[in-house]
Amino acid sequence: MIDQYFLVLTTIDLFVLTFMCILTKMSETLNGKQKRGFFLAFVLIGVISILEVITILVDGAPVHLRCLNILSNYLGFGLSPAVSLCLVYVLDKKQGVRRGFKTAVACEAAYLISLALMLPRGMVFSVSEENLYSRGDFFAFYVTAYFAALVYLAACTAITARAFQNRSRVLIYPFIVFLAAETIIQIALPQLHVTWLCVTLLSVLYFIYCSEMWNQLDALTGLLNQNSYLNRTAEMRRSGEVLVVFDVDDFKQVNDRYGHVKGDICLAEIAACIKKAYARHGYCYRTGGDEFCVLLRDGDREHACARDFVRRLDERRKELDFLPTVSFGSAEISSENVVTVKDRADHNMYRYKKERKAHRMSGDAGEE
Repeated sequence: MIDQYFLVLTTIDLFVLTFMCILTKMSETLNGKQKRGFFLAFVLIGVISILEVITILVDGAPVHLRCLNILSNYLGFGLSPAVSLCLVYVLDKKQGVRRGFKTAVACEAAYLISLALMLPRGMVFSVSEENLYSRGDFFAFYVTAYFAALVYLAACTAITARAFQNRSRVLIYPFIVFLAAETIIQIALPQLHVTWLCVTLLSVLYFIYCSEMWNQLDALTGLLNQNSYLNRTAEMRRSGEVLVVFDVDDFKQVNDRYGHVKGDICLAEIAACIKKAYARHGYCYRTGGDEFCVLLRDGDREHACARDFVRRLDERRKELDFLPTVSFGSAEISSENVVTVKDRADHNMYRYKKERKAHRMSGDAGEE
């Protein structure tokens, strides 16, 4: 007989999932791909929660419900890893689907087929002629698939958060540890039936986690945005950090000559070069239209990063002839306020811009 307390919790669970589905559909910040991923994840969790209730209700019931018992258990076990795949799907803001994700979907399909083939022999689970459920000798097959999906989700989230320069990326590990510990408890004490209640809670937290991560980003370049810069500089340390500012040379001429689409491509390409050169040693931001900056944690890495940036930009300019040059300057962060530090960095940047322009003009004059 099913516990009434469990029914109440499941009802609350379904209410939360319904609310999250509506919130996802009404979101103005998520793109279509992200909405589909979150919506499918919440729906799957709701369906599996209902299937769990059905398995409890029909287990030991009249034998004509045996097929329903088998089907409910099969779908519950089979669809569980797919929840993690749905959450991985939302991570990449691009509309395309990466090859690695396609491989993961193929693995899920293979898992469903294998689970179906194991049903007649009761290898993962079995339902007796008297309609009584029991675990099979190869129940670990399901556990392995479930944990593999969790590890895949954790790895993809950590990689994406690192690419997005998210300082809270380590929080994904407590998520996974909590869910893994709860799953182990559920396996040891199957009468508790708490797995999908915890999955619902963590899926909501994951929604918040991803939303916070995306809200820190500049949509065009993928760098951290101005708001993130202001919040970060308000709490930054004063020991050896360096502020590096960047300004795109003659960017207005690029827009006027090639159009704003090419201008956006320029900004995205320059941002990519900045990120590849500096992100390992600091946080990269787009603070204005064609203005970027980096908060470098270790000032000793400044010159090496600058050389790497110039090299990368030069390589991209060979392929994109409309890509302009970039001027940059820096200032060490001291006890002064951030505005003063940025003013010094801007001054050094404009001095570098003038010196390079004068050098270029003198070179042209020498050729005449």
